[in-house]
Amino acid sequence: MMAQHLLVVGGNGFLGSNVCKAAVAKGWKVTSISKSGKPYISSSGHTPAWTKQVNWNAASANEPKTYAHLLPGVTSVVHTLGILLEGKYKAGIGGALSALATAHSPNPLKKGGSDSYEAINRDSAISVLNTLLDVPSDNERAFAYISAADIFRPLIPERYITSKREAEYAIQLRSKAEGSHLRALLFRPGFMFHPHTRPFSTPVASLLDLCATLSSCVPSFLPSPPRILRTLPFGQVQGMSPAAHAMANALETRPMHVESVARAICAAIELDSVSGVIDVDRMRELIGWDQNKAAHHDAPASDTSLPDNA
Repeated sequence: MMAQHLLVVGGNGFLGSNVCKAAVAKGWKVTSISKSGKPYISSSGHTPAWTKQVNWNAASANEPKTYAHLLPGVTSVVHTLGILLEGKYKAGIGGALSALATAHSPNPLKKGGSDSYEAINRDSAISVLNTLLDVPSDNERAFAYISAADIFRPLIPERYITSKREAEYAIQLRSKAEGSHLRALLFRPGFMFHPHTRPFSTPVASLLDLCATLSSCVPSFLPSPPRILRTLPFGQVQGMSPAAHAMANALETRPMHVESVARAICAAIELDSVSGVIDVDRMRELIGWDQNKAAHHDAPASDTSLPDNA
């Protein structure tokens, strides 16, 4: 197996730091780029020992000149940048409420602005991918993009998920181009939690996990809340399923500990047979859960292509 040199875009963030940690544990060479370039710091203010084995760099994903010199020799890239809301939604509860109110106002952040869904969720990934492909390589390289399951509408604006899907489509299109030597990995996690770094995420995850468990127990011939929601036309927009479908997805999609998502990402990078869209069920299989389902997967996940209206 070829030695891995992993570039993590947003390596000091919530998911990115866990990807770095998981990759270091595998003995991989790891490089991180982020806006600050600072090493990950735990919620208690400490710098974990594993951070010393990561090459931390300050760079902007939308400015190739700031990181292009780091790409020669890179065998895989994981793009973890993304925003759930436009604005300063991470600045406490007040900031989150303000960002949520602004998101649904008549004048949301202008599309294409530097802090918009399109710039961060979509354009930054395409920029990194294009820059990677500018560096010649005879070996196949993996490009892992962290997308999302469609579970947040209508609470979160539709542009959040459409910007993710547009990025997926562009990445998969480039991977199919002749001579690209690119394996696209498009991860769609649901709700990610961590009891220590994000304490308030645990109760939400527990509730969602209970809903998913109960939904899976309802016989197919009986109505269940998700099945009823999927009959509603609530919030239908062109090119997307009704928002009621996203609500149904939320009741059926199991949350995952962020460390488990990171392990699934590294596992997929190692397996040449894995490509395309990777949903929560497939992630669970990749890390050794649901072994009865995993036994049927000696090829990529079944949902490996994107519709034309993605």
